[in-house]
Amino acid sequence: MALIPFDDRDGFIWMDGQMLPWREARGHILCHGLHYASSVFEGERAYNGQIFRSADHNARLRQSANYLDFDLPISDAELEGIKYEVLKANNIVDGYLRPFAWRGSEMMAISAQQTTTHIAVAAWNWPSYFDPETKMRGITLDIASWRRPNPESAPVHAKAAGLYMICTLAKHEAERKGFQDAMMLDYRGYVAEATGANVFFVMSDGRLHTPKADCFLNGLTRQTVIELAQQNGLQVVERHIMPEEMAEARECFLTGTAAEITPVSKIGDYEFKPAEVNQMLIDAYTDLVTTGSARKAS
Repeated sequence: MALIPFDDRDGFIWMDGQMLPWREARGHILCHGLHYASSVFEGERAYNGQIFRSADHNARLRQSANYLDFDLPISDAELEGIKYEVLKANNIVDGYLRPFAWRGSEMMAISAQQTTTHIAVAAWNWPSYFDPETKMRGITLDIASWRRPNPESAPVHAKAAGLYMICTLAKHEAERKGFQDAMMLDYRGYVAEATGANVFFVMSDGRLHTPKADCFLNGLTRQTVIELAQQNGLQVVERHIMPEEMAEARECFLTGTAAEITPVSKIGDYEFKPAEVNQMLIDAYTDLVTTGSARKAS
């Protein structure tokens, strides 16, 4: 199936105070955000017309901008209203939203104090990040050669564009090998995350283990799944995990706004079988995002 370029679609995008026809939402090629990665963004989902954890996404977008030494030119309340306007303009009830902000073209150098901060919100239909049939069998991950950086070398807790370049490189390498994604280690050699999602393991002790988010994004879906697991009687352990410990895991899954909860069947040479915990949390998460309340395991 041919890809539809994102600059050649129908619909509307809100940009710098205006609701523009999709193809007219453009910026100059000599902007700081493009050349120096001074850009931050959010990935959000709407279910039944309601944006899941919308206020938390607004707050994180602003925090990410602050990490990059700029601020959003609108309030969180204004951003909230704009997102729903974009959904309405595009007739989207269940879909994906991308609010983002970037520095403009006033300065083309490392310094950017005089640049204008631009902000836009787009939305489109995006049913599943991974192929649905493959997803429920469990996707496969390569172990990436690229690593998540030291917090002293990058603003690792920002959802910033520049931090995703190594993710793109890792995912390309994995796909060339026949995997769907890649598992990244951190700068110390601990298991960190996939290229765009956090990871959980059901270990042989029956507890749910997940890497400590001290050098990568503590995803909002990750936080939600931890709460759902605890509500369903699972003990959650956040800790540093060495790669060889994956041999002790029975189940594995990824979490993220785009990925939602995606079972994993293989990471490198380590194999897992999606089973009861995967299904229980998928059911609970689906209930939560579609109805506002999560079922508990019987």
